[in-house]
Amino acid sequence: MSSRTPSAPAVARPGWGQAVATVLAGLLAMGVVAALGLWAAGAGDLPDGAFPRVVAATVVTAVGGVVRMSGDAGGLAETRAGVDVIPLSVTLAGALVIAAGFVRPLRQGSVSGAGELAGWAVRIAVPWLLALLGLSLGARQTFTISLGEGMISDIGDLFGITPEVGFAADVPLTLLCGLLWLAVVLVLAPLASRGAPLPGSLTRFQEAVRPAAYAMVMLLLVCVGLGLVVGLVAATTRGHPAETFAVLLLGLPNLAWLALTLGLGATWDGRVEGPFALPMPHVLDQVLRSSDVSAVNVGTLAEHDGRVWWLVPVAAVLVLAAAFVTAAGSPAGMPLWRHAVHMAVALALTVLLICLLGRVSASYGLSVLGIGELGGDLAGELFLRPRIWSALGLAVLWGLVTGLLGALLAKGLRWKGAG
Repeated sequence: MSSRTPSAPAVARPGWGQAVATVLAGLLAMGVVAALGLWAAGAGDLPDGAFPRVVAATVVTAVGGVVRMSGDAGGLAETRAGVDVIPLSVTLAGALVIAAGFVRPLRQGSVSGAGELAGWAVRIAVPWLLALLGLSLGARQTFTISLGEGMISDIGDLFGITPEVGFAADVPLTLLCGLLWLAVVLVLAPLASRGAPLPGSLTRFQEAVRPAAYAMVMLLLVCVGLGLVVGLVAATTRGHPAETFAVLLLGLPNLAWLALTLGLGATWDGRVEGPFALPMPHVLDQVLRSSDVSAVNVGTLAEHDGRVWWLVPVAAVLVLAAAFVTAAGSPAGMPLWRHAVHMAVALALTVLLICLLGRVSASYGLSVLGIGELGGDLAGELFLRPRIWSALGLAVLWGLVTGLLGALLAKGLRWKGAG
């Protein structure tokens, strides 16, 4: 028997038009953020009208798509290039807009069952895949590399060597990864939205998962908000505003969430070699520019700037606040140990996500007549990768401790309220 009475007003189900609008709004947000960030980074001066194609490639990588680099320098030379980095500012902009559009029918009561929710997700997935296909086909470009001056340039002129490097999206893999990205967003959106009631068959997730999911999303967003404040202060007081805004518009979550893991005690390994202009704080650039692989943690960064130690108490306060939010939203009769376990699992999954999304690697090189890997501006390497297992172990430990403390605080407030 239907729960609606005959006199109840009919509620319009979300249709294809609303699905297309949700997808277009998400892609527009990502495109605007990517375009502004690339423009601030100087990509507007790229030759051959490449700027729109670079924007398309940036949006593709932001949703987990694969953009492959390629090089061609003729039979007497060889080029290599590769980039693996996710511009998480672009990712976050699209995820928030699409998530809001997906959750809106839940708030309005126009999606009431699990079947209807699945149908609504499919209606969003279809235009999403079509739009992603168009972006993937447009994300391709080739550039000519200058050999500079001196002997290498003379050799290139003598043998007619014109090295080129380009990029092109891997269309099938991009569609698959983009669909997985959308699925993650559409699953997390209703779980992390406390104001959107879940269908009856999914209410068990509302009590068991939603408080922790909501708290972790808030934790990540607060980190980004704090990073934005720091970035705006830096842009107004330290000069180079264009570079700073390029970082904020392309990689703010990359740095903010990296800082969170560092505050929890995690270590990342990295190195920079060559003329990379790094969109990151100077202290991190200092640590990474060494002759060998560098360990990036609070200790090594504090050797160059003692203010880095503030990451530890800030991370502690933020994680404890997330634990309190989780406990406050959980059923009142839940035992303390379960609060601690829920927080440990949630924080470990969050740190794992940061570790997977925050990896960075980039390299390029050119060799001519066997003179290879040429230095100077013709070769470079950059990578930053986490020590995942130690980061997860620390996250579990932090989660257990803060989960217990947060539950005690929430229980104390409930007792006061009852009194």
